Amino acid sequence: MKNTEIAGIFEQMANFLEIKGENPFKIRAYRRAAQIVEHLPREIAVMLAVGEDLKALPGIGQAIAAKMEEMVRTGHLTAWETLKKSLPEGLSDLLEIPGIGPKTAYRLAAELGISSVDSLEEAIQQGKVASLFRLGDRTAENLLHQIQSLRRKDQRIPLGQALPVVEEVLSPLRLLPGVKNLLTAGSLRRFRETVGDIDLMGTADNPEAVIRSFLSLPLVREVLAHGPTKASVILADGLQADLRMVEHEAFGSLLQYFTGSRQHNIALRTRMQKKGLKLSEYGITDVATDQLEKFATEEAFYGRLGMQYIPPEIREDHGEIDLAARNALPELVQRSDIRGDLHVHTNWSDGAASLEVMARAAKAAGYSYLAITDHSGGLGVAGGLNEERLLKQQEVIRRLNEQLEGIRLLSGIEVNILADGRLDLSDEILAGLDVVVASVHSALNQNEAKMTKRILRALENPHVDILAHPTGRLIGKREPVAVDLEAVFQGAAAHRKILEINCMPNRLDLQDVSIYRARELGILLAISTDAHRPEHFELIRFGIGMARRGWCQPSSILNSRPVKEVLACLKRDDACR
Repeated sequence: MKNTEIAGIFEQMANFLEIKGENPFKIRAYRRAAQIVEHLPREIAVMLAVGEDLKALPGIGQAIAAKMEEMVRTGHLTAWETLKKSLPEGLSDLLEIPGIGPKTAYRLAAELGISSVDSLEEAIQQGKVASLFRLGDRTAENLLHQIQSLRRKDQRIPLGQALPVVEEVLSPLRLLPGVKNLLTAGSLRRFRETVGDIDLMGTADNPEAVIRSFLSLPLVREVLAHGPTKASVILADGLQADLRMVEHEAFGSLLQYFTGSRQHNIALRTRMQKKGLKLSEYGITDVATDQLEKFATEEAFYGRLGMQYIPPEIREDHGEIDLAARNALPELVQRSDIRGDLHVHTNWSDGAASLEVMARAAKAAGYSYLAITDHSGGLGVAGGLNEERLLKQQEVIRRLNEQLEGIRLLSGIEVNILADGRLDLSDEILAGLDVVVASVHSALNQNEAKMTKRILRALENPHVDILAHPTGRLIGKREPVAVDLEAVFQGAAAHRKILEINCMPNRLDLQDVSIYRARELGILLAISTDAHRPEHFELIRFGIGMARRGWCQPSSILNSRPVKEVLACLKRDDACR
């Protein structure tokens, strides 16, 4: 059983236990286990195979560890099967619909006999749901919208789900003797937020041996087709992966072609046709002489066209070709530019590790500063900070800063933006912090006018520095909130606020087009992991990918700057440029 499946079962168990009114601590333990498993860098099956102790994972006790092992060994969980039988059928499907929580799902199933999304849709249309819950027409319409949105989801999967799987495929293949190149292509390489089929490209002294090893990987569920240099398979999670082994001399042109995007390649071909050149996956052909040139690298391929190398993330035919031809492409932000993280949680709220552990992990990740932004108490998150606890945490941070070397902790908070735009902590307490991150976590169904007014009011607060995950979306699960982003961006620009690029793979919020627009308006952005445990610092790559798709240079990213400049920008100091 895969990590995603195990995490899903733990999350469903938490939901079902909540329905049954079980101990809140037990419910939180399962939810935390789901979060931990979902973001593990390795499969639990692999950890067990090499003899690792699952109880060594932060937040995982003996009972949870035993259940994880049972699922990996047997493919099912007895406790989960028993729990499901004790409640009406169809609850799992209903809980997939945004806006329906565990208790609502139970009432729908128990009182109306609803056991599927289809039967829920029918009940809404007949007015039964509105009658049961005394819902207004607008709420019922919103539920219908969520159902329709759920049905529109295509077969593409989130980048954060696909990338670890692909890396698990590539890692053993790269260790084979004679392998020279082995890379992803397609939308995954361009860091699209969702991906369809997986395209893999490689060169090796013995391509047939690589293909054979590919077909024998434990992750391969079904072989669709194979030959000496190409194979197509279905992986364990349903992803189709195609591996092409090509001659080294043609690797660059093939990699460029299969990376895309289609629009980028069409624009390139159209441009080169006017110069008597024909582009294909095999290289560049001079139409006059019918001579084919092959290219071992993409740099050589673009160079032959008289262009700079174009990074994969911006190959979308959005002006990159003209700029590359003029040698005028921007230098995009990269991992080495990032000096700190400005949105991090600890076990003072819903994080899994202590202040010191997170600080040392940040230092190990190469950071020189770290903003501690635990949740405020008003959100209802376990352990959320009220004003008294926040003051105590500030004192602990001061002491740690005296003890730790090479890393500076900034005192902060992730404060909840209430339904009317007020914050759930006083201005007096917020004024004493280094950084205030504000976000919307509740009343997500407000209409566009109310949500926009709400966020703009928060941005007007002189103590708010950063707007976190501005659209509130969860990729594939929850649509963005209804908000006029242009108005929000104008407000952020006017009040010199920072917008977050949230690195959590299920968020990636802001998304690329919004990042591009914010950058146009001169708004500073922060690439923040929203880390809840040390291993989450690795998620920075997702935010960097989104920032690169939004054409961000280091100068657009607040946390590419040293801490002194960061603090100046947070204070809206004129020294911040």
